[in-house]
Amino acid sequence: MASKETLYFIKEHLDDNIRQLALKAYGKENIDLPYALDQIAGFQTARRKLPSWAKVEGIVFPPHISMEQCSSEVTALYKSSLLDTDSRSMTKEKQLIDLTGGFGVDFSFLAKSFSKATYVERHSHLCDIARENFARLGLGNTEVVCADSVAFLNTVSHVSLIYLDPARRDNQGARTFAIADCTPDVVSLRDRLLAKADKVMIKLSPMLDWRKAVADLGTANVSQVHIVSVDNECKELLVIMSGRQTDEVEVCCANIITTSHPHSALPSEATPRQHYLYEPNASIMKAGCYTLVEERYGIAQIAPNSHLFVADSLVDDFPGRTFAVERVATMNKRELRSALEGISSANIAVRNFPMTAVELGKRLKLKEGGEWYLFATTDQEGKHILYFCRKVVQKAEKSCKNRQIFLFSQQL
Repeated sequence: MASKETLYFIKEHLDDNIRQLALKAYGKENIDLPYALDQIAGFQTARRKLPSWAKVEGIVFPPHISMEQCSSEVTALYKSSLLDTDSRSMTKEKQLIDLTGGFGVDFSFLAKSFSKATYVERHSHLCDIARENFARLGLGNTEVVCADSVAFLNTVSHVSLIYLDPARRDNQGARTFAIADCTPDVVSLRDRLLAKADKVMIKLSPMLDWRKAVADLGTANVSQVHIVSVDNECKELLVIMSGRQTDEVEVCCANIITTSHPHSALPSEATPRQHYLYEPNASIMKAGCYTLVEERYGIAQIAPNSHLFVADSLVDDFPGRTFAVERVATMNKRELRSALEGISSANIAVRNFPMTAVELGKRLKLKEGGEWYLFATTDQEGKHILYFCRKVVQKAEKSCKNRQIFLFSQQL
């Protein structure tokens, strides 16, 4: 337990620059400076990543690496939204086990849907932190167990859900991505996990190919895959398994929107333009379901490798970003001169194009940013095409913390 002096120091310096504070406070008597700096840095990260936790006084934060690796609040809430929260099903048999507790963020949000929830973690210092935090968060239905996850699994009879977030670092601290290289190895544990729970939810690296993940875990056992992005950045791959055999998997491409949008963007009620360009969100890019997107929304791919779509009409519920095309040009000097008139800056993106965004910006003498968006790509005939656009704000983007969802089933 930290001293009163240390706790007061933490409270007084919550907004300070960590590096400057470390130098300024070095050697201060009666202050556990390493602990204090961990708490201040953790709080500052939590304000951005775990806002509801940051509002609770007395929350204890772990060392830096655990804070960086833990789930964000929005992704934890997404996981909890996948559960059946019908109060009639909250019987004594409705139980959760998290075999890879860590800082306990995912556990804390999942636990609310269960009558009993057990957190399992082999590191005792994280267990101590979890006990303190769960009490402060009012999670009275939880049990903290300090044990090896595989050993504990052998003692389990049967529960509703087992959750795992396998550690993606080896013994030397280097990152690993293959499922079998993570700890614990859920591939080798698969049959035991399925025998012990109605459902198994596994959080995996967003770097993994979802088809390979399904194949590694056994296509017959995987019922759902969720590719989860936040503000168009792919954050995690969720796989849900059950003992029920299936010949197809349901894939959900989810993009959680938390950021506001620039005032210069055009509202969706703007006078319809002649031409629109559509960029799928990061989860759809990860899924690679471009033909399905084309068919479902009645839009056309510019080319197979462009990952961009165009249409003459506005698709109001498109799961991604929508742009009104103002000008189109090739790399012909005369066309470029005309297209660039009045444009001094742009947000540049390249798709299947022989130059990087930085190289193209220098070539066109454009600064980065502003209200213009420039997409450079190659069409089906091999021509290099530049689309000069302005962003259109769709209904799904108008309120913060909304979700763009694209669902499809695929036989495997």
